[in-house]
Amino acid sequence: MPEGPSIIILKEKLQPFIGRKITVAKGYAKGFDPALINHQTITDIKGWGKHLLICFHDFAVRIHMGLFGSYKINDHGKRNASLQMQFGDEEVNFSISNVKLIEEPLDEVYDWSADLMNPKFNAKKAKEKLLKKPKTLICDQLLNQDIFAGSGNIVKNEVLFRSRVHPESVVGHIPTRKMNQLIKEAVNFCHDFYTWRKAGELSKHLEAYEQEMCPRNHIPLNKADLGKTKRHTYFCNKCQVLYRASSDGDD
Repeated sequence: MPEGPSIIILKEKLQPFIGRKITVAKGYAKGFDPALINHQTITDIKGWGKHLLICFHDFAVRIHMGLFGSYKINDHGKRNASLQMQFGDEEVNFSISNVKLIEEPLDEVYDWSADLMNPKFNAKKAKEKLLKKPKTLICDQLLNQDIFAGSGNIVKNEVLFRSRVHPESVVGHIPTRKMNQLIKEAVNFCHDFYTWRKAGELSKHLEAYEQEMCPRNHIPLNKADLGKTKRHTYFCNKCQVLYRASSDGDD
C-alpha cells in the first residue's frame, strides 16, 4: 500500500497533466462512472495521506490504491485499469484501486492538519486525539488515518523503533516526553521516507521493518502480528520500552 510519502512522489509525477483535458476515460472501478471525467480538464492534483486527489472544476476524484493497487504512466501494464485517463497519446492507469467521486469542497472532507506530509500537520492536535484513546495500543493508533494520515506499516515500525517504544505500549501509559518524541519522529521519518524513496534507496535505510537484527543491540528482532490491525510488526524487546500499567517508566 503506498504510504503518504509515495503519494506525494506520485503527485509530483502527475504535475504535467494539470491543465490537460482528458480525451478518453474508462475503467472498471466499482461505483464510479469514468464517463464523468471524459473531456474534463484537470485543475490540480493533491495528496492527503494515502489518497491521491485529482481535481476538476467543481469536483474531485479520489484514488486509493489499498494493499495491492498500483499505477503506470504512459504504460498499459498487464492488468485492466480501475481507471484509465488518456490525454491524446499519453495516459495514466490505476490498477486494483478504489475510485470515488467527491463533490464536496475538499476542505470540508479532509483535515489537512492530520496529514503527516502536509506543512499544516498539527502535532498538538495529533496528541489530543491520541489521548482520547488511552486504552488502545500505540501500534494500532500509528495506523489511524484520522490521527496520522499517510502512515502505514513501514512508518509504524520505523517510528516505534526510532522512538524506542514497544508496539504493545498502551497509549495512556506512554510518558508525555516520549509521546511528543513519537509524534515528532512520525513527521521526521515520513520526510526521510520521501527522500529515500525518491532516490530509490528506501530499503537500505530501514532499521526495523522486515529486518532480522536490531542495529542497536545486534540481537534478533521479534516479528508478530500485533494489535487489532494484526499487521506485521518488527521490534526489539531490549531497547523498545513497553509502557503499560506494570511498566517501570520512561527509558
